[in-house]
Amino acid sequence: MAGMHTEALHECSSGLDMLPASSVLGLLAEGQIEAAKAVRNAIPEIARAASMLAECLSAGGRIAYAAAGSSALMALADALELPGTFGISRDRIVLLTAGGDGALDSLAGGPEDDAVEAARRVAAAGLGAGDCLVAVSASGTTPYASGALEEAARRGAKTVGIANNRETPLLMKADAAVLLATPPELIAGSTRMGAGTAQKIALNMLSTLTAIHLGHVHDGYMVDVRADNLKLRARAARIVSAIGGCREAEALSLLDRTGGAVKPAVLLAAGAATLESALELLDGTGHNLRSALSRLQGAEAPAKTEPDNRSTGRMT
Repeated sequence: MAGMHTEALHECSSGLDMLPASSVLGLLAEGQIEAAKAVRNAIPEIARAASMLAECLSAGGRIAYAAAGSSALMALADALELPGTFGISRDRIVLLTAGGDGALDSLAGGPEDDAVEAARRVAAAGLGAGDCLVAVSASGTTPYASGALEEAARRGAKTVGIANNRETPLLMKADAAVLLATPPELIAGSTRMGAGTAQKIALNMLSTLTAIHLGHVHDGYMVDVRADNLKLRARAARIVSAIGGCREAEALSLLDRTGGAVKPAVLLAAGAATLESALELLDGTGHNLRSALSRLQGAEAPAKTEPDNRSTGRMT
């Protein structure tokens, strides 16, 4: 296994506690920028992982996140946004956090060493063939994350490993290995900083590309947004208005007809005769709005007729 960069001392750390506040903050900001840059090199594996997740979800499977400590917070932040932003059903998302729900109160370190508990929770969740598990660990050696990944793989699930150190067990055992080679932290080992930032960016990229593959995004709009508050209802109306080519007042009325669902409201705005026909279009295109709009527009186009040779004097 290569050196543990996440535990190394940063070259600018000497005398850190004696520097002026502006200098410390400047170094911290630079560390965040370098962490973000590290994600670029992981794009090919993130793309591969997103294809795996999309294939899993489209076939009816689930995605699971397994992590401990600050990595678990990054995973939770990504996972819990998926239903509201992209309309991915909560029952398709499994959260495996070291220490369980209590971890959100104390983030105690001990549970991250319990690989047996991780394997037990994978089994209890019934993860297996057709599912995909994303395990996140800055060190790449966290027993909880590794134990979850190993058990998921043993049960037939696809696996994604995300880590910030090279050649670590989590990466070597994963089907898709996402290395985020961040530099040493300004405070050695405090991976909630640079490593955590890179993890959050990578997870956001992974879930967003997955959602795009699944048709939850159209021209940069979240067309499966769950409009369950005033802000999101207004956003949904703007989306329907922009794609469907109608005024926002009409969009709000259409959203009332569709129970807040954006895609059928867009189709109604674009000319679908009834809600039932809009839903049939979506069912027939795998709920891909672009394909449904294309079919609708094709159905509305006037049928082409052959020229009447008698009127033109042309011979056949």
